[in-house]
Amino acid sequence: MSRSPDMLKLLTYLHDSELVARFQRRCGLVLVEGAHHSLVRLSAPSGTPAHADVPRGQLKGRRDHQDNNSNYKYKENGCAVAGFSRPQYEVRNWLLHFLFLFSAGLGHEIFYITCLPCIHWSLDPFLCRRLVNMWCLVMYIGQVMKDMLKLPRPLSPPVVKLETRVDAEYGLPSTHAMAATAISFTVLLSAPSRIQFQFEVGLLIALTLSSLVCLSRLYTGMHSVLDVICGALISAIIMFLTYPYWETFDRFQLTSHISPIVALTLPLFLSYTYPELDHYSTTRGDTTTILGVGAGCSVGYWVNEQLGQTFEPKGVLPVPLPTLTAHALVLGAARFVVGVLALVGTRQVMKTLSLHVLYLWYRVSKNDDSARRRREIEVPYKFSTYTAVGLVNSILVNKVFILLGLL
Repeated sequence: MSRSPDMLKLLTYLHDSELVARFQRRCGLVLVEGAHHSLVRLSAPSGTPAHADVPRGQLKGRRDHQDNNSNYKYKENGCAVAGFSRPQYEVRNWLLHFLFLFSAGLGHEIFYITCLPCIHWSLDPFLCRRLVNMWCLVMYIGQVMKDMLKLPRPLSPPVVKLETRVDAEYGLPSTHAMAATAISFTVLLSAPSRIQFQFEVGLLIALTLSSLVCLSRLYTGMHSVLDVICGALISAIIMFLTYPYWETFDRFQLTSHISPIVALTLPLFLSYTYPELDHYSTTRGDTTTILGVGAGCSVGYWVNEQLGQTFEPKGVLPVPLPTLTAHALVLGAARFVVGVLALVGTRQVMKTLSLHVLYLWYRVSKNDDSARRRREIEVPYKFSTYTAVGLVNSILVNKVFILLGLL
């Protein structure tokens, strides 16, 4: 009977903000004494979590007043916040600082839209397909769990928070930890049948990358130790349970006549039925983005299979790793530039067009930025935009490479 209180104590300890603050201090990130930012909520929408006291990254109101202490007063959506100042912190270990900031970036959109597609373009579309499938699955489960459990992020102070965009989201589990674990070990488990490499080296790389991303969530002050541990464990459990069915899903995804229908309708349904919160959070929009990419890529892989243009490695599998010659590096860099330009261009064009159509349909002013938060606008514009990005990545980019002689 004494195990339950002991377990509760352990969980409480792992979720303690002070534990994160101690980790930051040991890594050389110190909150300057007496410079803690304070938030005084004068009025706020009901139901907004205490940890989401108007994050800096979402404060886009006007500056009404500036006193002698450089504290501002903002207004946004009827919520007045006074005594707001940017938190002061000191970095005492710049090597760890940049290492963890870079590691945290491995879980952001800029990494997903630039580096992950390179696996498709320069290595093996098979690996990219497996990776995208698992990434979509674990991220959807993680995002939904966040908004169902509603556990707060670490408090600041004592924690230094280096990111602000997602501070209004709940904390457990860490989807960065989930994605890093899923991406690293999906590639590790899928690659031996496709590419010749030393498994022990691959395991070391997978452990290193996933660990760096997990630790970066503590360093940036966005998650507790419990959030990160649960994220990695949940991702590992999902992979363990689904691994026996990866081959079966591959065949369905590539050969079934209903595959493209399922690939489009199921993610769109999940986006529209995403759990509603009593305050705005970026989780629904980010989840729709991920599901849109997965839908577009899935349809694209099905189309490639039907056309017999899968762009897979030539020769008997597993093939040797490509030799890193100067010529190969130049071709790889050229593919990276052309591919990223194609994806970013597609994203911008589709985003502009879809928002224009939706604003006209719902008779919303183009200057009303808050309209993008409405489900009837946010879901279709993000889903259509990133479905197009997924289609371009899986179908068109490789064809452009062929035309330009980059394959």
